This record gives sequence, structure tokens and C-alpha cells, in this order.
Amino acid sequence: MDFTDFFPFAPEIGYPFLSLVSFFGSLIPFVPVPHFIFLATMAVGDQFNIHILALLSAVTATGAKQIIFYASYTGRRIIKEETKRRMMPFQRLVKRYGASAAFIAAATPIPDDLVYIPLGLAKYNPKRFFVATLAGKIVLSYVIVLSSHFFGDALDPYLEQVEDPTAIYAGIVVFAVALTVIVILMFRLDWHRILGTVAPWTLYDDENNSES
Repeated sequence: MDFTDFFPFAPEIGYPFLSLVSFFGSLIPFVPVPHFIFLATMAVGDQFNIHILALLSAVTATGAKQIIFYASYTGRRIIKEETKRRMMPFQRLVKRYGASAAFIAAATPIPDDLVYIPLGLAKYNPKRFFVATLAGKIVLSYVIVLSSHFFGDALDPYLEQVEDPTAIYAGIVVFAVALTVIVILMFRLDWHRILGTVAPWTLYDDENNSES
């Protein structure tokens, strides 16, 4: 069993499947779906064009995150009012760093809704959000694709010893659940207390904060 045996993809369904998983996996708030695992698997070998994979994943994920951003931007009730109150200092923090915060959230495998929803609630500039998020997703997608394409075969000697992939599938599910729990806990934290000592300016409403 090699790396691609865990998630085999036929060329005719590979790109559409990746698009759907990337889009809908990124569209569900607070439930991180590790679609990058499929991206990494498809990048191994020469069956798929790695540039199409990276750009397709980045564009579809960005489109989904743009919907989440606009939902919070227009005041949709994604989170409860009490949660909004607790998150207000964090909201002011991410708004100050705006595009930089959006880029870092997109370019790293952190639960990015923790940044995108507060930015939407803070009425951050939608165009800047889109550009920063797309740039970050492109960086992340290329890191995953290039790493898998050039180094994925190095895992084959270890994967050859795996006869039943059930444990690997279970590990992916556990990973997704763990990320979901982390997101929920982050939203339940009292950011007034956490940021009150290290960034006290986040406790006060400052209408003069510029959009970064």
C-alpha cells in the first residue's frame, strides 16, 4: 500500500471532487474539515497537475471563507450575543492587524474562522480581506502540494507496512474533532480577561482604529 492508495482518485473526478471538498469543507463554520489531506494525496505522483491542484484548492476555499466573512459582516447570527461580547477585545485585535491577520490565518493550518468571523463583525474592508485570504490560501496550498509531490514517496516504506487503513481514517476524524473542540473553546474564552493585561487597548472602543 502506498500513499495514494488511501484516497484513490480517477483523473475525471479528481478536480471536481477536490473543488467540492475544499469549498464545502471550508464553508462549515467552526468545523474544520481537513480537506488538505486530499490535496496532499492528489499531489503525489504525476496523475494531476500540481499547479491546478494548488490554485483550485485556494480559490474554492477562499470563496467559502468569503461567504462566512460576509455573513458575519452583514450581521447574520453566526455566534450568540454573549459570545460576541466575550470576543470583542479579540475582534478589535484582529481588526487592527486586518490583512496581516487574514493572511496568517489563511497561510497556516489554524482554525481560520477564529479570525475571519471577528473581522466580519468588525466591518473590515471586504476587498482587502479577499486579497489577503486568497494570497494566504495560495501559499498554504502550494506548500502542501509541493511537499507532497516531492517528498510524499518518502513515506511509502512506512505505509507499505499498513494493511488496514481504518486507523488512519479514524485518526483524520479525531483530528477534525479536536480542531472543532479547540475552536469552540476559543470562542468560549473571556477575552476581556486574557487581553486586558497584555493589550488593554482592546477593552475600549476606538472608532479611530484604521483598517490595516
